[in-house]
Amino acid sequence: MTETEERKPRSDEARYDPEITSEFAVPRGLELARAGAEAETTSEFAVPEGLQTPQPPSTEPEGSAFTRPRTYSAKEAPPAFTPAAGMPVVSLVKDAPWQDRMRTMLRMPVAERPAPEPVQRVDEAGPAVPRVLDLTLRIGELLLAGGEGAEDVEAAMFAVCRSYGLDRCEPNVTFTLLSISHQPSLVDDPVTASRTVRRRGTDYTRLAAVFRLVDDLTDPETHVSLEEAYRRLAEIRRNRHPYPGWALTLASGLLAGAASVLVGGDLIVFVAAAVGAMLGDRLAWLLAGRGLPEFYQFTVAAMPAAAIGVAFALAHVDVKASAVVTGGLFALLPGRALVAGVQDGLTGFYITASARLLEVMYFFVGIVAGVLMVLYFGVKVGGKLNPDAALAVSHRPLIQIAASMLLSLTFAVLLQQERSTVLAVTLNGGVAWSVYGALQYPGGLSPVASTAVSAGLVGLFGQLLSRYRFASALPYTTAAIGPLLPGSATYFGLLSIAQSNVDKGLVSLAKAASLAMAIAIGVNLGSEISRLFLRIGSAGKRRAAKRTRGF
Repeated sequence: MTETEERKPRSDEARYDPEITSEFAVPRGLELARAGAEAETTSEFAVPEGLQTPQPPSTEPEGSAFTRPRTYSAKEAPPAFTPAAGMPVVSLVKDAPWQDRMRTMLRMPVAERPAPEPVQRVDEAGPAVPRVLDLTLRIGELLLAGGEGAEDVEAAMFAVCRSYGLDRCEPNVTFTLLSISHQPSLVDDPVTASRTVRRRGTDYTRLAAVFRLVDDLTDPETHVSLEEAYRRLAEIRRNRHPYPGWALTLASGLLAGAASVLVGGDLIVFVAAAVGAMLGDRLAWLLAGRGLPEFYQFTVAAMPAAAIGVAFALAHVDVKASAVVTGGLFALLPGRALVAGVQDGLTGFYITASARLLEVMYFFVGIVAGVLMVLYFGVKVGGKLNPDAALAVSHRPLIQIAASMLLSLTFAVLLQQERSTVLAVTLNGGVAWSVYGALQYPGGLSPVASTAVSAGLVGLFGQLLSRYRFASALPYTTAAIGPLLPGSATYFGLLSIAQSNVDKGLVSLAKAASLAMAIAIGVNLGSEISRLFLRIGSAGKRRAAKRTRGF
C-alpha cells in the first residue's frame, strides 16, 4: 500500500470524527458536493455548465498614469516609448545670453527639457510658488508694456521660474494678458496665475533695468532672494525718466527737422518742421492729460506740421512745403509697434501680432485723418501742393547722413534710452541710411529692396550689440530704423487722395505699407541671422530651436 492510500482513510476519519458534536458537523454518510459542481439553487443568470467565461486580462489597478498598457510588448515596443539608447542629452552653452538659452528650451517639447538647476538660494522647504509666479508676472508685465516682443517676454518669465527651481512652467503671453502655470508633478494640481497689462509706456531705460534683473537672477554667481528681487522691481517701477518733458518736446522737433532735410528740405524747412512737430507734441500732451485715447492724440498731433506746409503753399513761399509735412509725419509714425507686431507674427505669436498690427492701423488712421483734413482744406482754398515733388529729391550724401544720425539720436531720446546706448544707435542709424542711399541711388535698386537690406543690417548689428552687453535689442534697433520710415510715401498718398486722385493715392499708400513691412521683416531677419553665428546648443541630431513647418 502506498503512502497516499494510507493517508486517505485517515482524512475520512477526521472528517467524520464522532467527537465533533457541533450542529454544523456533517452527518456520517452524507457526501459533500465537490468543488466546482453546480449548486442546487439555480438562477436565470447562472452560467451553464461547460460555458467558459472570459477572464479579466489583468488585475492591475485602473486609473494610474504610470500603468503599462496591456498591449505593450517589450519585444515589439511602439516608437512612442523611450528608445533603448535613451533620449538625446540636451547641451546648452553656459555662457550664452539667457534669452537664447530660455528661447531654446521654450521651443522644445516639455518632456525633453532639462531639469532646472536652481541658481538662487531658497529655504529648505522650497520656494514659495505663488510668490515666484507673482514676481514672474510682474517682470513680464514691465517687459510687455515697454514694447518687448512676446517671445522675449516668455523667455524672461521662463528664466525667472527656472532660476528659483520651478520645473514644468508654461508662460503664455498675449497683447493684454499674461499667464503662467506651474505643475510640480503629473499627480499634483497645477498652480496658475495671470496678470492684465492695462498701461503701456515707452521707457527703454526701465526695459534695460528689467533685463539686468533677469540676468542677475539667471547668473549662478549672483544670489538674489525673493525679497531683494521685489525691492529691485519696485525701484524699477518708481524710477524717473532720464529726460524731462521739455527735452522730449525739443527732441520731437529736431527729429521732424532732420527728417525734412533728409527728403530735400533746407534750413527754413528744418525750422518750420521742427516748430510744427513741437506744437503737435504739446497738443498731444494736453489731450493725454485730459484722458483722451491715443487715436485722437495722433490725429491732433499730425495737424500743425500739415497746417504749416499748407500755409507756405498758400503764401507762395519758395520752400519745399512737402518736406515740412513729411518731417512732421516722421515724428508720429509708429515704427516701434510695427516692428514688434511683425516680429511676433514671424515667431508664431499670431494673436499678439494681430493685436499689435491693429493698434498700428488705428494710429495710422488717426495720422491720416489729421493730415487729410488739413490738406483737404488747403486744396479747397487754393493751395498749390504738387504730388510730383517726390521725384525731385536732391542727393546730398553728407548732409543726409548727418540728418539721419540726428534723427536716430532724437528718436533714442524720445524712447527714453540710456545715455550709454545713444551713441551706438546713432551710428547704427547712419550706417542704415548710407546703405539705403548707396543701394537706391547709385545702385538703382528699388526702394523696398533697399529698405529691406538696410533694415536687415540694423537688426544684425542691434542683436550683436545687445548680445555683447547682455541686454535687449530694442534700444539698438528701434531708433536706428527712424531714417527708413515711409514718411514721404505716406504724405504724397494722402495729398493725392485730397486732390481727388484716389487711385494714385492708394498706390502711394500701398508703397508706404510695403516699405513698412520691409523694415519690420528686415529687422527680424537680421536678428535671426545673427543667431546663426551664436552657438547656443542642441539636443543630439534634433535642433532645439527648430519649429514645425505646418504639419
